[in-house]
Amino acid sequence: MTEDSTTRTRVTLANCRHVDGPFLHGTAVALETGDEVEPGHGSHFRPARALAHVYFTTLEETAAWGAELAGALSGDEGRGHVYVVEPLGPFEDDPNVTDKRFPGNPTQSYRSGDPLRVVGELERWQGHSPEMLQDMLARLSRLREAGLDVIED
Repeated sequence: MTEDSTTRTRVTLANCRHVDGPFLHGTAVALETGDEVEPGHGSHFRPARALAHVYFTTLEETAAWGAELAGALSGDEGRGHVYVVEPLGPFEDDPNVTDKRFPGNPTQSYRSGDPLRVVGELERWQGHSPEMLQDMLARLSRLREAGLDVIED
């Protein structure tokens, strides 16, 4: 069932246990099983800014965007990594996309102020075409130039 922003159950720190995994995190960083992804690191989108949250999803495509964009924005030639993660604390809808850019959170994007534990890596995940990636990078560049590349953290 597809939910829209009026019928879905909002995911909040107090109400997140109904969200089923697996949970995925896309990044350019090579990690090992058991490692923890912690808040406080610089954003791939704004490297000088330490983030108070870690971000993750339940959708492979959303995690793939995270991996591919992180790699491209950090200058890494690789395609990045998509990890299966376990949130170690409560989490909530990612306000950067939920009902702001994508009503109802169809990207199934979440954030937590607690770490994520890496429980495995998706070895085979579907990436986007080079043209789609370049288009997304161009959109991000235009947002940055207009001062609209805000991360609500």
